[in-house]
Amino acid sequence: MAEVLRTFGSAYLATHTLFPNQARAWRAIVACRTAQLGGQVERCDACGATRYVYHSCRNRHCPLCQTRAKEAWLAARRRELLPVPYFHLVFTLPHALNGLVARHDRLVYELLFAAASSTLTEFAANPRWLGGVSAFTLVLHTWKQDLGRHIHAHALVAGGALTTQGEWVQPKRGFLFPVHALSKVFRGKFMAALAAQRQAGPLEADTALTDPAWRMLTRELHRTDWVVYAKQPLGGPSQVLEYLGRYTHRVAISNERIVGLDAEGVRLRVRDPSRPKGRRVIALPAVEFIARFLLHVLPRGFKRIRHYSLLGPARKRVGLAAARTALRAPPPQPAVIESAEAFLRRVARIEWMCCPYCHAGRLVSIDVIQPAPIQAPAPRGPP
Repeated sequence: MAEVLRTFGSAYLATHTLFPNQARAWRAIVACRTAQLGGQVERCDACGATRYVYHSCRNRHCPLCQTRAKEAWLAARRRELLPVPYFHLVFTLPHALNGLVARHDRLVYELLFAAASSTLTEFAANPRWLGGVSAFTLVLHTWKQDLGRHIHAHALVAGGALTTQGEWVQPKRGFLFPVHALSKVFRGKFMAALAAQRQAGPLEADTALTDPAWRMLTRELHRTDWVVYAKQPLGGPSQVLEYLGRYTHRVAISNERIVGLDAEGVRLRVRDPSRPKGRRVIALPAVEFIARFLLHVLPRGFKRIRHYSLLGPARKRVGLAAARTALRAPPPQPAVIESAEAFLRRVARIEWMCCPYCHAGRLVSIDVIQPAPIQAPAPRGPP
C-alpha cells in the first residue's frame, strides 16, 4: 500500500482533496518501517552482518501494523469470554445511504452502532427470546472486496443472557433471534434516529438534503430490504477468538491482496465464489484505487470496536462475574500485568537476539537512527 501511495500519490493529489484524518493516515503508511520514523542499527558479533530495524507507525489504517495490535486486543478478550456458544450477526446499511456517509460519516456510523446495539439489547431483554442482559461486541467495517463503500457492523453475541434473578438463560429454539424481525426493528430504529437528526442535528444544515431529496431517500430506504445476516453458532473460546481476530483489526485491504502495480494501475485479488479457487484478480486505475482506499479512513478518535451490555465498561466486572457464577464457571486466570517501568528495564537488559544470517551470533544494537522530518502530502490539489 505504501508503494502505491509513493508511486501514484502525486497524480491523486493533483485532482483530489485530503481531509485531515486522511492526510494523517497517508503520512503514517508511507513512513511506516522506513528511516523517517527512526530505528536502530544492529550488528552480529559473530559474522559481522548489519541490519537496519525501523519503527512502525502503529496507525490503525496501516496494513503492516495490525498483527501486534490484534494479538494484544485478543489477549485482553480471553479474560472476558464465557463458556457458551457465540453467534455472529452482521447489520448492513443500504447503499442508498452512501451519499450521506460521504458528507456525514461519523454521524451515520454512530447511528449504526446505536440502532444495532439497541436492537440486540431489546431482543435479549424480551422474555419471548431470552429475558435478560446479553453480552456482545460490535465491530464496524466499511468496505467491499473491491474497496467500494459497504457499511456494516459485525456482532459477536454470547449465546444466552443473565436474568435479574442471577440465572443464565440459553436460547430456546436453537437460534438466537429471528433475523427478519431483527431487520425490521433495526431499520425502524435507524430511520427514526436519522429523522431526528434531520429535525435537530447536523443534517438540518445539510444543503444537499433538501425536502425532495429527503423524501426520495426515505422512500428508497423503506423499499429496500435491510439485511441482518446470522451465521452458525461458533464453538468454544479458542474458536471464538480465532474467528473474532479475522474482523477486529482488519483494514480495508491487506498488502497480500495487492498483487501488482504498473503504469495502468493496481491489480488486487478479490473473492469470487463462481471461480474454481474462489478468487479472481481485478485491475483499478491507480487514482481510483487510492480514492476507494481513503473512503475507509475513519474519523479521528472514532471507536470502531465497542462492547455492550455485560461487556460494557460500566458493568463488565460485576456482570461477567455474575454470569460466570450462574454458569458455574471458574474465574479466568489472573493476567500477569507488568508495569511500564519494569518492562523497559527488561527490554534494556535484552541487548541481543539470534542472528538471522549465521544463526550463531547475537545481534547487538550499535547505533540509533533518529526520526527524520516527515514530508506531509499536500492536503489540497490545485485550485
